Amino acid sequence: MPAAAPLLEAARRTDPALVRRRLPAHVSLLYPFVPESALTVQDEEAVGSLAAGFPAADLLLEEVVTAPGFVAVTLPGLQPIVDTFRARWPGLQPYRGRFGARPTAHVTVALGADNPTITARVRAAVGNLLPLRTRATAVQLAVLTEKGWRPRLTAPLGGPNGQ
Repeated sequence: MPAAAPLLEAARRTDPALVRRRLPAHVSLLYPFVPESALTVQDEEAVGSLAAGFPAADLLLEEVVTAPGFVAVTLPGLQPIVDTFRARWPGLQPYRGRFGARPTAHVTVALGADNPTITARVRAAVGNLLPLRTRATAVQLAVLTEKGWRPRLTAPLGGPNGQ
């Protein structure tokens, strides 16, 4: 989600400790996902098949949401994709239940902002940059390794031809 990078930069200018290093702006469809050691060919094929079932999408980032220690921007246009991925792997609890059974599709902007004043500053800085438009064209399966996140598979929305 490269178009959302300025949102993370705005949060970083407020407090650099709130933005995860080495992790670009993104929307997690299902986190935590199947650990890399347990991923199967069927899981990878399912990611590709599910992504192919949705067309590329023009998206609008426009609403900032906060929760204790958390600032994000929602992407309602991606909710059907998120819901489909979560339904495919029903045993995986999104965010370990931190945001309820059906968290909204979002770009996380800041984590760990436990001070309400800092949260308000991040919210205002991010809000000043909205709305943002972007286009989603693919789903990427990333795995966590000792060295950080690594892309494992990219599946185009709409299938190989992106239709």
